[in-house]
Amino acid sequence: MVAVPRLVIAAPSSGAGKTTVAPGLMAAFAGRGLAVSPHKVGPDYIDPGYHALATGRPGRNLDAYMCGTELVAPLFAHGAAGCDLAVVEGVMGLYDGAAGEGELASTAQVAKVLKAPVVLVVDASSQSRSVAALVHGFASWDPQVRIGGVILNKVATDRHERLLREALEESGVPVLGVLRRAAAVATPSRHLGLVPVAERHTDAVEAVRAQAAQVRAGCDLEGLLALARSAPALAVEPWSAGAGAGPRRGPLWPLRYEVRRMTGVPSTPLTVVAALLVSAAVAVLSARRGGALHHVVVAAWPDLLPLPPAALAAGLLGALSYGHEFRYPVLQHALGAAPRRLGLLAAKLLVTAVLALLLGVAVIVVDLEALRLVYGGPLIPVPANWPGLCTAWAGLLVGCGWAGLLAAGVFRVTAAGVAAVLSVPVLVAPLVERVLTGAPARAATGLPARLREFVWARRPQETDHWLEGAVRVLAQPVAAALALSLAALLCAFLFPRLRRGAGG
Repeated sequence: MVAVPRLVIAAPSSGAGKTTVAPGLMAAFAGRGLAVSPHKVGPDYIDPGYHALATGRPGRNLDAYMCGTELVAPLFAHGAAGCDLAVVEGVMGLYDGAAGEGELASTAQVAKVLKAPVVLVVDASSQSRSVAALVHGFASWDPQVRIGGVILNKVATDRHERLLREALEESGVPVLGVLRRAAAVATPSRHLGLVPVAERHTDAVEAVRAQAAQVRAGCDLEGLLALARSAPALAVEPWSAGAGAGPRRGPLWPLRYEVRRMTGVPSTPLTVVAALLVSAAVAVLSARRGGALHHVVVAAWPDLLPLPPAALAAGLLGALSYGHEFRYPVLQHALGAAPRRLGLLAAKLLVTAVLALLLGVAVIVVDLEALRLVYGGPLIPVPANWPGLCTAWAGLLVGCGWAGLLAAGVFRVTAAGVAAVLSVPVLVAPLVERVLTGAPARAATGLPARLREFVWARRPQETDHWLEGAVRVLAQPVAAALALSLAALLCAFLFPRLRRGAGG
């Protein structure tokens, strides 16, 4: 059993003042001699820096999306062990969670898991009696979420405060604080959230001090502490690093993580839609010029382009797979280890390959439909060598996806993955072509048959066609360059891990 007094600081929406109130409360209670455990809902790694300034303890994340709902309470108990009070700052609006996942990863879900009372921070700058309707709606939306009080932020005057208090008397939710507008407590923001403490340490310390002073002057600290102590004990064992990361992290955890990451970021559908539109446009224009082979038109790969749009999109999706991990460092902590883990690499390779193959099928279908819609007439006939063409198309897309993924993993930036994909036809392929066009010392005639005798001695002769197609594909300069690039990138990716293993 874990009996730690606790509060969840939430708001109807972003910008209401959670980031002012939460560090201010933490610092105010810490100034009274209490050991305060700071927590933040979600993967935000910037706000916890301000929490650490306010409490002198490391800020800890509670992220049901990455860690699983079942780990929220154990992680909370681990971080709050030995503390007199825990303050949890919410994320976005109280009921806002992962897109399309209901309440998953929302502040409300964390509050229910922790059985913690919620203090709702309301921006009252442009309302009076309507605040009662707002608070009533949030308090009654989910009966399992207990809103124990309201802190009114950005209140203008004494008269404004009086109107707000009178309105909230009818809601039954007590007012536990009233904060006036104050420039000293403001914290500058940019596209990823607040400016990190490391970039403005002196100013950040002054801002937290101002927030604490404002909270002490405007909030009922005794009432807030009594509310925190009303939280029931949690029947949970604190998380322990020695016990591992919990039941979710089985062999399939990296695959589940990568699928959810790939489908949960907007870059995936945007890239796929852009690839389909550009590919259809290129296919229509290529057919209009005439003279091109049918499969070249359908793949939207004229001579002017180093790679078809689908291959470039597959490479970008692969590059973003590792680019996200290194762009947002908090993801590395959530993974429990560096992103170079082999299990995660295998999951990323598999998910990228499947997505590339699905993209390849979608591009062919859309291009054929676009050609039929624009030019009419019968469908393009299926060529006799369709197995080899399909193999080459699939290998190209998967190879580009893997090249982007591995390059982004090696150089730790998305742009490097895209550059690696483009370098295959622009730089590597011409060098390989020079080697392949030289006179061979020995001919490889009959290689498919010899391979079949060695591997599939009892299989029918039809396997010769597939082996011959594969050999012909690998003999193409772009395919050979792509294979060499993948081999080099894979070695570069694995070498640091192997060197660490040998040194250990």
